[in-house]
Amino acid sequence: MDKNEKWLSWAVELQALAQAGLTYGRDRFDMERYERIRAIAAEMIACKTDIPAGKVRDLFCNETGYQTPKLDTRAAIFREDKILLVRERDGLWSLPGGWVDVDRSVGENAVKEVREEAGLDARADFLIAVQDRDKHNKPVYAHKVCKIFVMCSALGGAFRENSETTASGWFSLDALPPLSENKNTVRQIEMCFDAHRAERWVTLFD
Repeated sequence: MDKNEKWLSWAVELQALAQAGLTYGRDRFDMERYERIRAIAAEMIACKTDIPAGKVRDLFCNETGYQTPKLDTRAAIFREDKILLVRERDGLWSLPGGWVDVDRSVGENAVKEVREEAGLDARADFLIAVQDRDKHNKPVYAHKVCKIFVMCSALGGAFRENSETTASGWFSLDALPPLSENKNTVRQIEMCFDAHRAERWVTLFD
C-alpha cells in the first residue's frame, strides 16, 4: 500500500468509527466529538484527492446506521466462448453492472443492469465470485465495495444506445478491448471465462 492509500485507509477507518459512534452513542458531548471526527475524515480525503469537501461529505458522510460496504454487481454472459462487454461514455469497456438498488436482490440487479446497459433480457444463473474491491481494482475508493460477479444467460433483446453505454460487443479472452479497470480487470474477466468453462464452479470469495 503506497502512502496515499495509507492516508485513505486511515480516513475510511475514522469515518467508520465515527459513524458507529453516532449510531450507538448516547452522550450528546460524545456525539459532537463523533461528528467532528467524521468531518476530519472527510477533510483528509478532500485534501488528498482534490475532490471538493462538499462532494466528499455527500458521498462519504451521508449514511446512517452501522457502516457497511456498498454492493456492485457485474454480469458475465457468454456466446460461443466470447464474453459480453459494453462500452461506456469514456470509451472503455466493462461487464454490464452497477450499484445494487435497495429494492432489488443481487440477482435482480444483475438482470436489470444487463437490460439497461446491453439491451438484453437475461437470467441470473449462479455466483462466480464475491470480491473485496480494494484487493482487485484501482484506484482505492473512500467507501468499501463488495463486487459480486454473476453468471447470466441471455434470453433475447438487442443493444440500444443509452445514457450509460454507447456500444456492446462479444470478445474472446485473447482479444479484449481497453477495459475500465476500476470496474473490471483482465484477471476478473479471466475468472469469468474460467467459471464459464468449468464443469462445476465453486464460488470464489475474499
